[in-house]
Amino acid sequence: MPDPLMYEQNIFVVLEPNQPEQFLTPAELLEKFTQILAQRQHDLPRELQKFASVQEQAQHLLDTSCELDVGPGQYLQWYAVRLEK
Repeated sequence: MPDPLMYEQNIFVVLEPNQPEQFLTPAELLEKFTQILAQRQHDLPRELQKFASVQEQAQHLLDTSCELDVGPGQYLQWYAVRLEK
């Protein structure tokens, strides 16, 4: 039986073009998604169009995806990571 610790998402590494990698908590990543999605309500991916609020869209991204196309040649990728102490 897998250890439940394997599925904890405490930190995400976030990758963007021409930017250094960032380490964000789930709350920080949700805030980043919310800011991006609030500006793109006219041009949402089809899977996000069914959600009524930006917060629901952001949570869906966090739960189900690891990449968002944010424009020509631009993207946002995120991966759950475990940092050792």
